[in-house]
Amino acid sequence: MRKLLVADDDPNIRMLLKHVLTSHGYGVIEAMDGEDAIDQLKESTVDLAIVDVMMPNIDGLELCQYIRETYDIPIILLTARQQLSDKEQGYLRGTDDYVTKPFEPEELLFRITALFRRYSIASDDKIRLNRLMIDRKNYEITDGQQVLLLPVKEFELLSQLAQYPGRLFSRSELIELVWGADYEGDERTVDVHIKRLRERFLDYQEDFIIRTVRGIGYKVEVITS
Repeated sequence: MRKLLVADDDPNIRMLLKHVLTSHGYGVIEAMDGEDAIDQLKESTVDLAIVDVMMPNIDGLELCQYIRETYDIPIILLTARQQLSDKEQGYLRGTDDYVTKPFEPEELLFRITALFRRYSIASDDKIRLNRLMIDRKNYEITDGQQVLLLPVKEFELLSQLAQYPGRLFSRSELIELVWGADYEGDERTVDVHIKRLRERFLDYQEDFIIRTVRGIGYKVEVITS
């Protein structure tokens, strides 16, 4: 189930959006202002954010900029403002779309669907493991705070497993997929690299684990809250 963050200081708007979104199969995480939204993002995996511009403490524009700099998720700004300059500020801060109140719930649903479609195409080279984002194109892993750089084969091995969470790969499959069919080394190479990956990601066991299936191989399991 995809989880959507709804950040709005108006409880009636939050209640309306929660009703509409949950009835269409989405999970909803509510936040009453920007500070609350940042806390919720740190605690839960969010797939899309719907953010009201006018909020106390941290407003929607600041929150939008924070999300864009920290997470790779679509953002919809929700506001009563209609001035072109306000929309310009929203896009400059990183929003993907802009919906003006009052709005039809169906229109918001259409926009959410369109953004997920667009992000799905754009993120073919990106794999999310809760807090971690694996960027296969740039050979980088980020946790939202820092970039983690791995040796090439460790990166490719983790990417291969993470691309198909829950799927069991034999050692021979992983050798062929990561090292190539002409690799002449021992299958224990996989075990060595798995051990190194586990050591590197000890602090991320709440996000994913690499499970050993005795006598066969390995699989990645993403931890769900």
